[in-house]
Amino acid sequence: MTLSACPETAQAGIFLAKHIKKYIKQIRKGTIPLIHQYQLNGYNIVLDTYSGAIHVVDEIAYDMIAMFEDKTEDEIISALLAKYGGRQTADGETVSETDLRECYSEIQQLKDAKKLFAPDVYADIAGQFKNNSRDIKALCLHVAHSCNLNCSYCFAGQGKYHGESALMPLEVGKRALDFLVENSGSHTNLEVDFFGGEPLMNWEVVKELVRYGRSLEAPHHKRFRFTLTTNGVNVDDDVIEFSNREMQNVVMSIDGRKEVHDRFRVDYQGRGSYDTIIPKFQEFARRRGERDYYVRGTYTHANPDFTNDILHLADLGFTKLSMEPVVCDPSDPSALTAEDLPILFSQYEKLAEAMLARKKEGRPITFYHYMIDLNHGPCIYKRIAGCGSGTEYFAVTPQGDLYPCHQFVGDEAYRMGNIWDGVTNTDMQEKFRKCNVYSRKECDDCWARLYCSGGCAANAYHASGDINGVYEYGCELFRKRIECAIMLKIAENFVS
Repeated sequence: MTLSACPETAQAGIFLAKHIKKYIKQIRKGTIPLIHQYQLNGYNIVLDTYSGAIHVVDEIAYDMIAMFEDKTEDEIISALLAKYGGRQTADGETVSETDLRECYSEIQQLKDAKKLFAPDVYADIAGQFKNNSRDIKALCLHVAHSCNLNCSYCFAGQGKYHGESALMPLEVGKRALDFLVENSGSHTNLEVDFFGGEPLMNWEVVKELVRYGRSLEAPHHKRFRFTLTTNGVNVDDDVIEFSNREMQNVVMSIDGRKEVHDRFRVDYQGRGSYDTIIPKFQEFARRRGERDYYVRGTYTHANPDFTNDILHLADLGFTKLSMEPVVCDPSDPSALTAEDLPILFSQYEKLAEAMLARKKEGRPITFYHYMIDLNHGPCIYKRIAGCGSGTEYFAVTPQGDLYPCHQFVGDEAYRMGNIWDGVTNTDMQEKFRKCNVYSRKECDDCWARLYCSGGCAANAYHASGDINGVYEYGCELFRKRIECAIMLKIAENFVS
């Protein structure tokens, strides 16, 4: 079977191939430039970066593809006859030279169809995508630069963003929504995230802003999609009822098992918050029904076995889950290390296998980083340009200042303007406008480049000092997640 997904058309098809007979339970990685081959959960998987085609093949085809560009047909046939000649296949046939040449012909056909070894047709147009639009479609409203928890790993300095505690006044929030509408151009659906700190510390303002946003929809032909991110401490019936009526999505912060969660997510008296928030979030998710939510955790050096935390949360009844690697100063005790990487890789594989098992048992869960759509995935614009921070998306502080995203808030060099005057730091905006997967030289030979779009600009900046740099540790984790996500899709569609 060959799965094929084109990043430009976002179309996919399923093709039955002759050479699917046997699978190997062995983890091995071999890459040809912008062809990625790997073996996972018994599947031999070949990804062609620029066509987006994904092929599931037998051992022979897998080995042949690895040699295809560097050796002649006769050299390949000779090498594989030495390895496989006379071997009996799963259907009782013996591998012959004829079989090998037939396989070679099929690979050549895929190459001719640009489903293997496809050329890069996007390099010349990569810089055009962000240059043609000045429209904004999303804001992250920092309604509270204050928090009722004291998480030591918090990138935002316990919600204060290394500044003073502050709550967003209602009038600033209203002006932010007006600013978004005024600068949204042809966008109909506008995204607004209520963020902090802890947004529930300014809950009445959040509710008033939602009501104000709804009043703007009909006159301006817009639709607001609101998201609330909360640590759960102040969740009550009012929060649940209002959010389940008005919020497109809710993000609930839980790190996993009680001992893991309470290690870092403590109040200012040092008391863990697990026992306080778990019953509230369980009720929140139960009453939310089919509406979107995510239980989002952070794993650190203290719990590289994070799959146990995800499955713990699943056993508590949460079915939509996310677990993010901590990003912090390397000197921080919670920082992930090079020694953690093999553990983390195995954990992602373990999670994928557990998800397959749970699906068979009728207990499926969704993991945010394994959500990949080979049938209707992102268009080539998103695959190249990324999240749109600093161009289509901004964070707004309680004072009304604009930053490229929440991870830049507090860094004066990245203050872009404000909601009254608009973007005034146009030089910085141009840097973000030119920031894409093709602006990062480190991405040139990466097979995953059209899945990550070059990665997070903030993480790149904090790791390298340049938004056009890369956060290599994050790259390693991302590539493993994509491998697992693709394998899960293959398992869902595989016909033996």
